[in-house]
Amino acid sequence: MSKPIVAIVGRPNVGKSTLFNRITGGLVAIVENMPGVTRDRLYRDAEWLGRKFSLIDTGGIEFKDEGTPISSQMRRQAEIAMEEADVIIFVVDAQISPTPDDDIIARTLRRSGKPVLLAANKVEDFAKIEGQLYDFLSLGLGEAIPISAVHGMNTGDLLDLVISNLPEDDEEEYDPDVIRISVIGRPNVGKSSLVNTLLGKERVIVSNVPGTTRDAIDTPFEHEGRHYILIDTAGMRRKARIEELTEQYSVVRSLRAVDRSDAILMLIDAVDGVTEQDKKIAGYADEAGKAIILIVNKWDLIEKDEKTINKFEKSIREELGFMQYAPTMFISAKTGQRVNKILDLVDFVVEQNSTRVTTATLNTLLKEWMHLNPPPTDKGRRLKVRYLTQVGVKPPTFVFFVNDPELMHFSYKRYLENQMRKHFGFEGTPIRIVIRQKDEEKE
Repeated sequence: MSKPIVAIVGRPNVGKSTLFNRITGGLVAIVENMPGVTRDRLYRDAEWLGRKFSLIDTGGIEFKDEGTPISSQMRRQAEIAMEEADVIIFVVDAQISPTPDDDIIARTLRRSGKPVLLAANKVEDFAKIEGQLYDFLSLGLGEAIPISAVHGMNTGDLLDLVISNLPEDDEEEYDPDVIRISVIGRPNVGKSSLVNTLLGKERVIVSNVPGTTRDAIDTPFEHEGRHYILIDTAGMRRKARIEELTEQYSVVRSLRAVDRSDAILMLIDAVDGVTEQDKKIAGYADEAGKAIILIVNKWDLIEKDEKTINKFEKSIREELGFMQYAPTMFISAKTGQRVNKILDLVDFVVEQNSTRVTTATLNTLLKEWMHLNPPPTDKGRRLKVRYLTQVGVKPPTFVFFVNDPELMHFSYKRYLENQMRKHFGFEGTPIRIVIRQKDEEKE
């Protein structure tokens, strides 16, 4: 089920990132820090009162045209939130009166028809703040909510209002045996072409079902007796005035589609190679624990020799270091080259994403792995891995019980993960490893 999107907008230096970190602190979707994961996220998963949502920090969106006036940049960021978010938090500085830029953002947001919560940040004395907030009524967004993001004061009240304004869960229900596939990637990498080629070859479209994802179309189809739902975000209907923002939208759009999917087709342009935007999009799919295939499109445009694929494969692995597990396919959506092999690989990675291994098998192999490479020591203390069990799938999740979690060095943790992949595959799926303490006297 896709999570609602909440966006934070506002001028520079009003505390957007501080509020972003305050809300998501301890609730970030990243399970572990892995080398190669792009850290400059503009999105994180958050939860309040049992309701989960994706939080977007528009301050993390960079514009390359440095000569653009600040007010224009703020308007463009507000437009991103206005188009994609379910709820918008507009942050202003409680210490000063509304500025012209505040007014520009407010006018943009008022046109959206979306719930907009006006948060007056940097409040130092809540007993005396009420009179200072009257000026913000001029923004036409109702009463401002006083908060102090840096201290966490009143942020709970703000989140209560966020939750009360989120849309109801009304996602289309599908048979659990149906595989939901999302095609994601930057603009102009060939998402629409791939969708059309996949569906055109099958020619067994059952119907077009409007999905709950805004402007996405869910298309059920059948291939060799197997049922699929193709979630297409490529044909988004964007307003002409914000056509130029497609790069920034590409990450935000992908959030909803990824959440609703079983398998992800992550498209990479063979001509451009892996870009920073690709890393952001792929990073979300990885953090969401979905089965994923890296699809290198426009392969027909590349001059090739016997070493070309190997060189490109090596480049992908270097740029997407956190996705060593993901299989790669080199295709041309335009000519149909290798497109007919995609669904077979989708079936395979979805199965890998749901793989379970018995506890007995895991612990038998664990002894072998520790014999081949004994656990490390630190200041005379040796790590003891006492027990291993699988606690979940989608993605496969494992708990290692040890004498002291602090002794589990990341290199040994990586060794154990590599051994699990060597024996059980887990191709095309991230796996999660949790380290917990198990006292000797409780064994």
